[in-house]
Amino acid sequence: MIDIKLLADDPDRVKASQAARGDDPALVDQVLDADAKRRAALTEFEQLRARQKSMGKEIASAQGEEKQKLLHETKSIAAEVKRLQATADEMVATRDELLMSIGNVIIDGVPAGGEDDYVVRETIGTPRDFAREGFEPKDHLDLAEGLGAIDMARGARVSGSRFYFMTGPGARLELGLLNAGMAMALEHGFVPMITPTLVLPEVMKGAGFIDRHADEVYRLEADDLYLTGTSEVALAGYHTGEVIDLSGGPKRYAGWSTCYRREAGSYGKDTRGIIRVHQFNKIEMFVYCDPAEAEAEHDRLLEMERAMLAKIEVPYRIIDTAAGDLGQSAARKFDSEAWIPTQGRYRELTSTSNCTTFQARRLGVKMKGEKGNEVVATLNGTLATTRFLVAILENHQQPDGSVIVPEALRPYVGLDVLTPVA
Repeated sequence: MIDIKLLADDPDRVKASQAARGDDPALVDQVLDADAKRRAALTEFEQLRARQKSMGKEIASAQGEEKQKLLHETKSIAAEVKRLQATADEMVATRDELLMSIGNVIIDGVPAGGEDDYVVRETIGTPRDFAREGFEPKDHLDLAEGLGAIDMARGARVSGSRFYFMTGPGARLELGLLNAGMAMALEHGFVPMITPTLVLPEVMKGAGFIDRHADEVYRLEADDLYLTGTSEVALAGYHTGEVIDLSGGPKRYAGWSTCYRREAGSYGKDTRGIIRVHQFNKIEMFVYCDPAEAEAEHDRLLEMERAMLAKIEVPYRIIDTAAGDLGQSAARKFDSEAWIPTQGRYRELTSTSNCTTFQARRLGVKMKGEKGNEVVATLNGTLATTRFLVAILENHQQPDGSVIVPEALRPYVGLDVLTPVA
């Protein structure tokens, strides 16, 4: 959640952020109203408590009717104190519930609007001209089936729609990609992590993943646990309730995990192939840092994603995601989208988000600062994921249905070319 002090000191900034997201700016005034009622109740509570304490001596020295009058007043004050305490508690609950529904305050420069209101920051590379090369490109699923790399039919038979088997060369390509991603993370000083994929509700909520999008998350009701859609969730919870030492610089982790998403509301969208599936693998970078360093760290994560996209040798672009498409936790998000030849458009492969202090405040993660313990900033970014295979297969296909493995991945895949099966 956002800092209540920021909301009180600069409500107009928070309202502007809400408006840019397409959310209700009136929530700001509702939070401030609940907090004012809380403070008023506590002030009156403290005054009556002081009166309660002073009456003890008066009652001890009083006699007759005066004593009975004081005892009656004491009972009235006790009832009022109890009521005021209940009111204060109710206003705290109301304030915090409202506060939790306000998205992170966007960073200056983030475009306003929804999914289609992004701003293109940069375009890298030129799409292949397949017509000039003299053949019609196949989509990633046709290619993968010809290579014996993906089996969607048996995936559906075993688990239902949007599941698949990654087979033979497909499994080798994905493992090679993920290992290349982890190798890059290690080169940049990230600590490798294999994370839990089941987390407690408080961790899921703290990371900002079930406030508005609970229908997109798998929940195990019998155990009250959630399956994570990214290792960001587990890594956000890794230092819950801790005061961490950042005197040596940011803490950087690279989480390897299988990810699960219900894809609620996506009926009919990307039903073919592995662009939008219920289960996939991912290497996710996660950083804890001083809030003053967060924007520089965000640029660092983006540069690592750019380097990874250079390794797979595909045309791509970087977009500054609009406020309404950020998700609740992010104050800014950059998406890197690869060119998909058979779709004639760019599709997201990676994203990196600056969540400022939003997640850490919810999860109680602090650092030692000059004025005591201070809330840290958190950031995340995707370094490699199953969806990369869509771009690799389509952009590196050959007329005979073979696919050239990008040179940087060959040591990890163990193959230079993926060849169609007989």
